[in-house]
Amino acid sequence: MSDTFSTRSQLHVNGKTYAYASLPKLGERFDISHLPWSMKILLENLLRHEDGGITVGPEHIEAVARWNPAAEPDTEIAFMPARVVLQDFTGVPCVVDLAAMRDAVVKLGGDAEQINPLIPSELVIDHSVQVDVFGRADALDLNGKIEFERNRERYSFLRWGQKAFGNFKVVPPNTGIVHQVNLENLARVVMEREVDGTLWAFPDTVFGTDSHTTMINGIGVLGWGVGGIEAEAAMLGQPSSMLIPQVVGFKLTGRLPEGATATDLVLTVTQMLRELGVVGKFVEFYGDGLQHLPLADRATIGNMAPEYGATCGIFPIDAESLNYLRLSGRSEEQIALVEAYARAQGLWHTPDSPHAQYSATLELDMGEVQPSLAGPKRPQDRVLLGDMKQAYRQAVAPLAAARDRRSPEVADFIAEGGTAAVGNDGLSKGVAHIEIDGQPIKLKDGAVVIAAITSCTNTSNPAVMVGAGLLARNAAARGLKRQPWVKTSLGPGSRVVTDYLAKAGLLDELEKVGFYVVGYGCTTCIGNSGPLPLEVSAGIAAGDLVVTSVLSGNRNFEGRIHPEVKMNYLASPPLVVAYALAGTTDIDLTREPLGTGSDGQPVYLRDIWPSSKEIGDVIAATIGPEMFKQNYADVFKGDSRWARIESPEGQAYQWNADSTYIKNPPYFDGMTMQVGSIGDIFGARVLGLFGDSITTDHISPAGNIKKDSPAGRFLQSRGVQPADFNSYGSRRGNDDVMVRGTFANIRIKNLFFGGEEGGNTLYFGVQPPQKMSIYDAAMKYKADGVPLVVIAGKEYGTGSSRDWAAKGTNLLGVKAVIAESFERIHRSNLVGMGVLPLQFQAGENAQTLGLDGTESFDVTGLDDGKAKLATVTATRADGTRRSFQAHVLLLTPKEVEYFRNGGLLQYVLRQLAAKKAA
Repeated sequence: MSDTFSTRSQLHVNGKTYAYASLPKLGERFDISHLPWSMKILLENLLRHEDGGITVGPEHIEAVARWNPAAEPDTEIAFMPARVVLQDFTGVPCVVDLAAMRDAVVKLGGDAEQINPLIPSELVIDHSVQVDVFGRADALDLNGKIEFERNRERYSFLRWGQKAFGNFKVVPPNTGIVHQVNLENLARVVMEREVDGTLWAFPDTVFGTDSHTTMINGIGVLGWGVGGIEAEAAMLGQPSSMLIPQVVGFKLTGRLPEGATATDLVLTVTQMLRELGVVGKFVEFYGDGLQHLPLADRATIGNMAPEYGATCGIFPIDAESLNYLRLSGRSEEQIALVEAYARAQGLWHTPDSPHAQYSATLELDMGEVQPSLAGPKRPQDRVLLGDMKQAYRQAVAPLAAARDRRSPEVADFIAEGGTAAVGNDGLSKGVAHIEIDGQPIKLKDGAVVIAAITSCTNTSNPAVMVGAGLLARNAAARGLKRQPWVKTSLGPGSRVVTDYLAKAGLLDELEKVGFYVVGYGCTTCIGNSGPLPLEVSAGIAAGDLVVTSVLSGNRNFEGRIHPEVKMNYLASPPLVVAYALAGTTDIDLTREPLGTGSDGQPVYLRDIWPSSKEIGDVIAATIGPEMFKQNYADVFKGDSRWARIESPEGQAYQWNADSTYIKNPPYFDGMTMQVGSIGDIFGARVLGLFGDSITTDHISPAGNIKKDSPAGRFLQSRGVQPADFNSYGSRRGNDDVMVRGTFANIRIKNLFFGGEEGGNTLYFGVQPPQKMSIYDAAMKYKADGVPLVVIAGKEYGTGSSRDWAAKGTNLLGVKAVIAESFERIHRSNLVGMGVLPLQFQAGENAQTLGLDGTESFDVTGLDDGKAKLATVTATRADGTRRSFQAHVLLLTPKEVEYFRNGGLLQYVLRQLAAKKAA
């Protein structure tokens, strides 16, 4: 380690002596008092990793120290996180890649043991449990049994990984959601580590293979979501290249009013920041309001940084941070280290701390926050509770009209237990009549068929969870319960949540209105909502109804929650309960009753909404450190089901050729030590022509696997029955399945076919062009030796940090994506997988350039990655051409090197093999 600026110092705490890179000492050379809190964390990271300029030199440190808040990012720095957190959907392919890299590095002359995490890497299994069973006392047990049966092979593989890799731990299923486990247990806030015989203290920073890693920002830990390939590189000791970011300051004043929740606050913040535009930027929260904002509320705001588009949404370390560490059972020694280090570094925040200079600022008086939802398909589309009925009707009108045009006359449908006819009173031609448990039901457009208390965003927050329990108690006392067509579920973020709800007597109250615990995982928020009851599903199909879900999640993109549910609304847990009682979103809960009580009188939401004082009193009486200590005492041990899973031994994984879950991927096939070059692209065809806001949910395989899809046909050819398909997420360790599901989302719209939904394209290898699935066309093009491009609009790749959105794109043969703008993580992932991101120049897109996707494309002038602009030439069928310039989004020299190597993992492999050879 170099120390150009002589910042190495000592800190004495807990009877130990720590070395640390002193920011105050650097402040003697540069005025860093104006730097945002998060920028100081980056600065410390550079000081500690200075290595004579190989990766970090004094010029990088000086660039951050002299940061200009108004400047556009143009300086590259290298950032090395202290640890990595993974969830199982993204973690399994990470471990698959590491296992494959062990095989590959041996072939290149290295040792298998060279492929080993060099920093703490922890995987939490939380994405696999599905809501197969609900509304009954044994739902948790039955869903757990089904989960283990479905995922035994994946879990066996992860148990092998835990034994084979050093610095790698697995939190078994049935424990909690990764971000909540991270907040409640894994986060250190300040790390300690011995390096070359010296004990160091430094800030806890983290990369996570899930967008909502930013939840940890709430406790003062700088971290954000990255793709699996970038996380793997960090695990292997490779720094992440990034441009020095702009930092937006968000000033919070006042406090939340009676009746408003942290969910309402974060939906307001999300809307404001989306309107400002913070993609690729850091957001930092400050102001007098912080003293009135509990840690759980801060975590809620940090969690949704991907929804407002920022890299992170961070809060400083202060007394509230220490309160939470103590509440969650951290040791007094760790708490003392956090406080001593933060104070020594000038990172300790008090209400009168001067705020930094920012690239831009926003301000919100929290006293103005009102109860809200967001939807029906984007988390930034906030709707006031009092406007929901009108907003719903405006959103459903075009869907209902399109439905009515498709089927002006629909015959009665004989559903199980009853008949169903199309329509909705006042909006279309009728209703769907079904029967549930012998009760005739009139199902309409707007019916809430899923009401889920789920997701890390809100299940980590005691105020909204206790609020939901108290509202349920009050509703049950008035004789209300869920409507029979509503699939209700309670997915606590950790077992601590269940404990305090049970201690407060609120778990029973939630069950009275239909909310039984279904599992400890993300469930509905990531599409693991499970099947709807047969009668409800039949009614939706018969009437072609536009039904809705209400969930306490953070994502509601099209096709994500459930394939039969077209409109999805995000809401606080108490509002989720309220809409389950009402059974419809076609209602104004501020004016209309939820239902009729047992006394025959109407019951309004205002009648049963708990007060902030009552919620606070319950929290104070029920939650304490002992709950956290008990639940996390053996967090890596797991239950008896986990203990019974057999797993192989050895440093190299023994691949099973018959497996449809785990497969050695083809990324390193035929790889040598020879580094390639970045060549121009000629004669490429368009695989997909897309509009704006194509999310990773549209691109990456997610949710259910349909039996007539390419992936479904493949699985059946391997002897897997549709009942055993499981989800795409669970099969991310098998590239044969995943490549067939890329761009296969039922809601994606290839503009070749106007507004038609589904993962199809035109294959131009025959005349006339033939319509077929995107996968089938891609394989034909691959056989023809024809490269492919994707053309898209704004915000390409928004959503979850799914590396398969890039991996699948690569394996389909796509060489470049040309879009108006990219989401940060997805652009990075494309580069890491050797797919070139190109951006239209300002004011240009496919439409303004007259491109319809029938052309063939040449991309020239790349100059082995040195070019900032490339020339794209589109040749039409009649031979006429249209040329335009596009920005080459290889943003740093390191990204150019990755691309020359064919991808980030290939670069790392060659580096490690070269070290062995030397």
